[in-house]
Amino acid sequence: MNAAEEQQSAALSVLSLGQLLEHQPPAPVSYLVEPGLLPPQGILFVGGEPKVGKSLLVANLALALAAASDHTGFAIPAARRVLVCQFELPVAQFVSRLATMRRVTGLAADQNLWVDTRATGHLLSASQGLSHFLAAARAAAADVIILDPLYSAHDQDENDTCAMAALCQSLLRLRDVSHAALIVVHHVRKSIGRYEIGSAFRGSSALHAVGDSYLLLTRLSPQVPTVEVRCQFRYTAPQPPRILALDPDTLWFAPAGDPTPTPAARRKVEEADITEILTDLGGAARYTTLRHHIMTRAACSKRTAQLAITAACEQGWIVRHNDQYCLP
Repeated sequence: MNAAEEQQSAALSVLSLGQLLEHQPPAPVSYLVEPGLLPPQGILFVGGEPKVGKSLLVANLALALAAASDHTGFAIPAARRVLVCQFELPVAQFVSRLATMRRVTGLAADQNLWVDTRATGHLLSASQGLSHFLAAARAAAADVIILDPLYSAHDQDENDTCAMAALCQSLLRLRDVSHAALIVVHHVRKSIGRYEIGSAFRGSSALHAVGDSYLLLTRLSPQVPTVEVRCQFRYTAPQPPRILALDPDTLWFAPAGDPTPTPAARRKVEEADITEILTDLGGAARYTTLRHHIMTRAACSKRTAQLAITAACEQGWIVRHNDQYCLP
């Protein structure tokens, strides 16, 4: 391309704000999954510990999107064409799983849910593999593409930021060329904090650059088929956690009541805590008894209670006499 052609191309691609608003007037975002979980051409990452039910929940979402069903507890405003690229189960076994779930939605999803039966072995990180997924998306005229799991669709080092950034560029290329939203199942780091969501995913520093939403599943009990689902959104206000229960007969997750309450933050042990405890105990108590009552009253650790007793003695709030702690 010569200089004149480059200048002409730039003139066609660089537009003023007025021109952009004239050709693309702003419109309210119509999310594919409410509330704010999946914007049009957005990227949603779904993660959790092994065998927590990530693939089942994503298959539920696939059927719900295809059938415009709210059975999972997430609102689906309209039916969408969904392409599933899953790499873990043989096709026959995956179809059997969908057939079980289909008892809930009936025939509503049949013409909108598509499965890439040759997804295994193709890598997003290779140009040939990316071309395969783009061709599959065109064949399905997909509004949503599901990749389950991401690690089976690439050969990059997930601990290498540069390698993950390159993989994320492939995800963006898939999204931009197909004009579809992506739902990506991805695993999390081995040790994560209780309130981590997006940062819990492997390669999170790179994923944060491309992800619009993050959904993290946590098992509440090994014996009970319920999970806590926590979400993080780029464009909308955060939502409280929700509890989903798995029906083993239908393989569907559904709302199971209010989430467990968030534990109250530990607070500082105050003078009133110690003096009121001693008053209730008759004005004096042995060290272990006083420590126990402080831990119970202030919901603090043993170490914090011990430090509180030491500080109370130094401040003169209490005194030690004959192996007991008393009010002065």
